[in-house]
Amino acid sequence: ECLIASLRLQEGPDAGEMIDLDVPERLGEGTLERGDSIVVVHYTNPEAVDAGVEYQFADRDRKPALIALIVVFAVAVVALGRLRGLAALAGLVASLAILLSFVLPSILEGNSPLLVAVTGASAIAFVALYAAHGINVRTTVALLGTIASLALTALLGTMFSGVARLTGLLSEEVPFLQLAAGRIDFEGIFLAGLVIGALGALDDMTVTQASVVWELRTAGLRDSRELFRSAMRVGRDHVSSTVNTLALAYAGASTTLLLLFVLSGERITQIGNGEIVATEIVRTLVGSIGLVASVPITTMLAVRLSAAPPEAEEPPETAPPADASPSPVE
Repeated sequence: ECLIASLRLQEGPDAGEMIDLDVPERLGEGTLERGDSIVVVHYTNPEAVDAGVEYQFADRDRKPALIALIVVFAVAVVALGRLRGLAALAGLVASLAILLSFVLPSILEGNSPLLVAVTGASAIAFVALYAAHGINVRTTVALLGTIASLALTALLGTMFSGVARLTGLLSEEVPFLQLAAGRIDFEGIFLAGLVIGALGALDDMTVTQASVVWELRTAGLRDSRELFRSAMRVGRDHVSSTVNTLALAYAGASTTLLLLFVLSGERITQIGNGEIVATEIVRTLVGSIGLVASVPITTMLAVRLSAAPPEAEEPPETAPPADASPSPVE
C-alpha cells in the first residue's frame, strides 16, 4: 500500500501548487516528516504511465547535505594546504571537467574506451600535478612517471582481460547503457575504469618519490646509486601500505556483493572464478602492479633529472690567519 503525502512543488510547470502524492510504503510513515524535501518525476503524457498520474516519487533531496559536505572538505583542504590546497582543489575541478566533457562523451560517441581513458588520464595528471605542485622539474618527473605507469597498467589490463575472457557485461548498468547508447565496447569500458581508477594512487606515489629524491639530493646525498637505493627504501614502505589500501578500497566498494557470496556457501576458488569477482581481482592486481612499477620508474627519472648541488657550494678550505708567521723553510 502507498501513503498519501501533501507537498508544494518548488519548480516545474506547476511550481507553487499543492498536490497529493502516493509515497511507497518503504518511505512512508516514520520516514517522511513535515518539511522534508523530495524529488518527484513529472510525466508530460500521464496516460502513457498511469491515467491521472502526473507526478511520482523519485528520491529524497540530498543536495543540501552533499553541498555542506563539499564545503567542509574544501575548507579542510585549504586550511591545511593554504594556497597549495586551493590549487589542489582547482586541479580536482579540472579533473572532473575533463572526465565529464571529454572522456565520457568520447566513449559514448564510439571511440576506443581504453585509448580515451589513457588520453584523458594523462590530461588529468598534467593539469592536477602542475596545478597542485607548480611547474618545475620535480613535477615533470612525477608526471612522466605517472604516464609511463599508466601505459604499463593499460597494457597489463588488456593482456589479462583477454586471457581471463572478461566481457564487462555483468554490471547492473549494462542493460540501461545498451538501451540508451546502443553498441558499446563494455570490455573497453572496464579497461578504461581500471586506468582512471589507478590514476589517483599513481599520482600520490610518483609525487612522493620525486620529492624524496629531491630532498635527499638537497640534504647532500650526491652519489646517484646511493640516492636511488635510499629513495627506493622509502618507496618500498609506501608501496606496502598503498597496495593494501587499493585492495581494501575495492573490497569496501563490493561489501554487499561479497556478503552474498559468503552466504552462498561456495568455495573461495568458485567465487573467484565468477566474472564479477574475477573482474575486481584483475582490476586490483593490475592496478597494484602499475603502482609498484611506478616507484623504480619515477625514482630512476628523478635521480637522472635532479640537479646535483654545484661544486662552488662546497665549503671552502680553511685559510691560515693573515697574521700567521710563515713556516721556516730549510
